[in-house]
Amino acid sequence: MLVVAENRTRDYWYEIADRLAAKFAATAANHDRDGRFVADNYALLREAGLIGAAVPVDLGGDGMDYATLAGIVRRIGKGCGSTALAFSMHCHLVAAAAWRWQHQQAPTDALLRRVASENLVLVSSGGSDWLQGGGTATKVEGGFLINARKIFSSGCQAGDLLMTSAVYDDPEAGPSVLHFGVPFKAEGVAILDTWDTMGMRGTGSHDVELKDVFLADAAVSGRRPQGKWHPLFHIISMIAFPLIYSAYVGVAESARDAALDVARRKPASAGLIALAGEMQNAFWTAETALNAMIATAEGAAPGPETTGSVMTGRTIAGRAAIRTAELAMEVAGGGAFYRASPIERAFRDVQGARFHPLQEPAQKELGGRLALGLDIDG
Repeated sequence: MLVVAENRTRDYWYEIADRLAAKFAATAANHDRDGRFVADNYALLREAGLIGAAVPVDLGGDGMDYATLAGIVRRIGKGCGSTALAFSMHCHLVAAAAWRWQHQQAPTDALLRRVASENLVLVSSGGSDWLQGGGTATKVEGGFLINARKIFSSGCQAGDLLMTSAVYDDPEAGPSVLHFGVPFKAEGVAILDTWDTMGMRGTGSHDVELKDVFLADAAVSGRRPQGKWHPLFHIISMIAFPLIYSAYVGVAESARDAALDVARRKPASAGLIALAGEMQNAFWTAETALNAMIATAEGAAPGPETTGSVMTGRTIAGRAAIRTAELAMEVAGGGAFYRASPIERAFRDVQGARFHPLQEPAQKELGGRLALGLDIDG
């Protein structure tokens, strides 16, 4: 049983995260080998008070600051990349809702109170939907019928609410993306066993099917034109991606540390020293880009320029994290090629950094449009 302290400082939370990471590391290889969701780790996250820690104090949470939250995700990532990545999806939904309540007086307080009081786990489908949205919303009396298949729903096997969207062909406004939350226990919601991947195998990022799920009019939390940048997505970009990439930097850090442990037991040849130095350069780049993203999320105002900055960080941090793991394989040598090596698992897990929006070609287009003063919607 984890002891909860009254004075929950950053150091306190980091100590909790490090203890959890050690526990998660002990079972990470088993989850990876079996492709099994990290359910036991979620139970420990709940027990430690981390599910609602970022909820503002006024709404029943601990009011954890953003940088501390990112640091916790990174520390967990050193122990188990799958747990960190799945948890980061819950974290960014909570952090975005808290930001909107604090800065825009948005009516997200009821959701946040439930997260804090009920230990609700939120699951995002945003990475697969993004600006286009996915699925259909058909108007019926009192609401809509939702039909959709949401891929990459990380943590869905522990989830209570799926925070998602569907497209309504509005006869007046045109194709519109409706945003809403739907309970996993709702009629018509099913988790499909589809997650069998190279890395991040314990995230349980299965497809979630919504089949004729009724959504009341009052349950629609927002709507926007399909395919266009919207103020909500500038908030999501600012808040979500530093947390998500904290998981990948944690994975890269674990690979670096493991490689250095092996290398220190070898003769210090010139080639080994140069490889270790190159690995340090790559990790410094990942860490520095991540820190810049976190600083932006803490102090900037959401908008196109902020989104451009965070997305640049996402590309640089992700690329450098992948390179760190590649170099860790070389620094450690042939032993890192065995499945028993934590470096081998980190190498596979970190590849997931390639696939979150905005993927590098789209990120470069956004950056180029901003630099040239062009419309970001094309």
